Amino acid sequence: MPQIVLATHNPHKVEEFQAIVAATRPDFEVVGYDGPEPIEDGVTFAENALIKARAAAEHSGLPALADDSGVCVDVLGGSPGVFSAYWAGHAKDAAANLNLLLDQLSDIGDPHRTAQFVSTIALVVPGDGAVKEHVVEGVWPGRLATAPSGAGGFGYDPIFVPDGQEPGAERTVGEWTVDEKNAASHRSRAFGALATLLAAL
Repeated sequence: MPQIVLATHNPHKVEEFQAIVAATRPDFEVVGYDGPEPIEDGVTFAENALIKARAAAEHSGLPALADDSGVCVDVLGGSPGVFSAYWAGHAKDAAANLNLLLDQLSDIGDPHRTAQFVSTIALVVPGDGAVKEHVVEGVWPGRLATAPSGAGGFGYDPIFVPDGQEPGAERTVGEWTVDEKNAASHRSRAFGALATLLAAL
């Protein structure tokens, strides 16, 4: 089975991407990156995604995918944004990140708690000639709850309430099933734009 490497050491992301990739390329196995972690010194999601995908492709010799994603809160001017994973410090403590964000928004009520999950996916395909690089983006609009709810997902999922749900029956992504999330998430939206590129691999 051909492999495509996902530039992450996060097993949750590998599982999520495997499910998303399988919808278009069930013959591909998504494997995690086992090389050194590159320095993500980009100031945009696209720059960081390319940094990671380039490193994984060079290390493995395989086509590489990298996702740089985060939550962008309107009242915070788009922050945490590219700093979502480090919002409470470089320990990448997901619970601390979430709690800090909730604390910063503690005096903010609806309709000012709007936010978006943003995912930028880079595909880098090594070859004998020039390396091919592609970048796509997916945006998932919603708002932030005032407290975590649900044991599913990871990161900011337990406080993100996606738009488009029935009033009175709204749930955070932490309360969604894996299949529900994979069908609607920012990553699946970005991947929809990437599907034709993968089909050509």
